[in-house]
Amino acid sequence: MKKMVFMLLLFGISTYCNMNIIDNDEFLKQKSVKDLSRLGCDYLQTWYYTEVLQVNTALENNQELCYNKIYQKGGISMYNPQLKTFLKVADCGSFNKAAEELYISPPAVVKQINLLESSLDLQLFTRTHRGILLTDAGKSLYHDAKYIIQYCHDSVSRAKNAMQNEDCIIRIGTSPMTPGQFLMDMWPQIHALCPDIKFQLVPFENTPENSREILKNLGKNIDIVAGLFDDGFLKSRKCAGFLISHEPIRCAVSIYNDLSEKKHITVSDIHGKNLMMIQRGWNTYLDVMRDELLQNHSQINIVDFDMFTVSAFNQCENGNQLMICIDNWANVHPLLKVLPVDWDYTIPFGLLHSPNPSPTVKRFLDAVAQVINHSEN
Repeated sequence: MKKMVFMLLLFGISTYCNMNIIDNDEFLKQKSVKDLSRLGCDYLQTWYYTEVLQVNTALENNQELCYNKIYQKGGISMYNPQLKTFLKVADCGSFNKAAEELYISPPAVVKQINLLESSLDLQLFTRTHRGILLTDAGKSLYHDAKYIIQYCHDSVSRAKNAMQNEDCIIRIGTSPMTPGQFLMDMWPQIHALCPDIKFQLVPFENTPENSREILKNLGKNIDIVAGLFDDGFLKSRKCAGFLISHEPIRCAVSIYNDLSEKKHITVSDIHGKNLMMIQRGWNTYLDVMRDELLQNHSQINIVDFDMFTVSAFNQCENGNQLMICIDNWANVHPLLKVLPVDWDYTIPFGLLHSPNPSPTVKRFLDAVAQVINHSEN
């Protein structure tokens, strides 16, 4: 028994060292067997926790050994944990602020960034007396690191799902732009038609990279995503769409804007103001709307944005602008109010799914169709 425990301790020590969080040789030379045993015990504890474990151990020479986050049951992250530190430093713009949010010391944060830069042979930050700024290489890595981390988490989820019998589970991708609440409203009727089917909500970050990856791989980690679409969108994203409704196009406006006091607005109310619209080519319905507004209401200044994200809603509120949206997005931003407009523009809204859905997804879509038909009759 003692031999087994000792071997497990050594395994924990070697695993931590291989994670490059500490300087392996220097650390091992300084520490006693008692210290190493304690390190092994700390590691083994992570196998029994599902929450993030933060370990701060004071060393005998007044140095600080700071282990980064150990994620989920099983202990080890699939990606270099220094990437997580890198993202936090980039977001905070300061080693000290990042250290506070990570609950580790500033020197430990600096050391992790130095190790990451050294291992990649890249300079990720420019250090100045005013703070730190991402270099061009850092900006490139920042963009991809978020995708890498999310993909690793999704990979683990897919592996866990593969271990379970999930034949009757519908995995619904959710984000602020792809709400699942409207399906929850249908749930009693759907459950009556398919009592064996269950929902699993899968949150994801609504970025261009995630959107493309998820939609072209529907049926793998996520079965269904709710959203706007047209034929061109479905073709380019290599997915299929189940039409639920043609949603009226509304306008979102800051609650501090005078227009927010109205129950509905007219097109003339928008004259002389900025109206945020997604870039041309994203949706034919919106392109037609854009052309007609430019032709008949040239007093409206149309401002383009790339993608429906929370950042776009922030831009709308901060700039005191108006933005096209639908009723399903009424709760995306607490400082924006969604108002009807006296126009007849609509846009298709429904469920995006694989072109070759599983039998369970087919049954689910059939049930949704029955619920919709029943509500219309």
